[in-house]
Amino acid sequence: MALKLAYETWGEGPYPLLLLHGFTGNRSAFDHLRPLMSEKVRAIAVDLPGHGETPLPSKTGRDGFLETVDALMKVLDEVGEPKANLLGYSQGARFALAAALTRPERFGRLIMESGSPGLHRRQERSERRAKDAQLALSIRQKGVESFVAQWETQPIFAGLRKLPAEQQEQLRARRKGCTVDGLVGALECLGLGVQPDYWPELQRQRLPTLLLTGALDEKFTQIARRMAAELPVVWRRTFEECSHAPHLEVPEEYAREVISFLQTPWYESPEFETAVPDKNAAGGNG
Repeated sequence: MALKLAYETWGEGPYPLLLLHGFTGNRSAFDHLRPLMSEKVRAIAVDLPGHGETPLPSKTGRDGFLETVDALMKVLDEVGEPKANLLGYSQGARFALAAALTRPERFGRLIMESGSPGLHRRQERSERRAKDAQLALSIRQKGVESFVAQWETQPIFAGLRKLPAEQQEQLRARRKGCTVDGLVGALECLGLGVQPDYWPELQRQRLPTLLLTGALDEKFTQIARRMAAELPVVWRRTFEECSHAPHLEVPEEYAREVISFLQTPWYESPEFETAVPDKNAAGGNG
């Protein structure tokens, strides 16, 4: 049976926007943006496999990753959107890029927040799979609550620890709502170690692309710089005093940036195949 992703829609705006959450999230991860974006977007927020109400793919590893990409197209078919824009955070950003490369005719623009095109070397992918397997074993042995407590201490989430207590508790509750089997299965089919290496494919990714990172997240800001050097049509914005999740840390500023990008006119010319945009003219804080 084909993988079916749970989803919900919100917003009355002119721009269809497929929202893809990060690891330990679900389709409610962007709900706090509703008051800021509902007038401009028609959001389709999905639960990725192992999260929320979506089951795991029928396959693991790379095949499970690609099965998930295919399932995203079925969501667009169900909601009647022949073409949408993409916004993905972290794990979701990797799927957004994969979808844009796999079926570019189904998408208008791509927004990646704290995302990566994958690991370039085979040894790196092997080491990451081993690391994820170790994490999966720990989740099985200690349970979700212990995992979440450890997960939240990572340096890349330092900005989230500055959020109001009520918002932190909402985020923690969403993470604790995950299941052991869901998280373990997600590591096995959605993880960076099983994802195809998309670095060599970036030059053929012709959709206008916005890369968003937090300045305090040096790793992913550097990855965004490297991606910007490869992508043909790219904007880049780095949010000051933010770490890995600007959509949570500075939601108003984040929403303005996303809406501005969606509204910016873009007309593909016949010469586009050979044109190379001026990165300095295109990129925000690049």
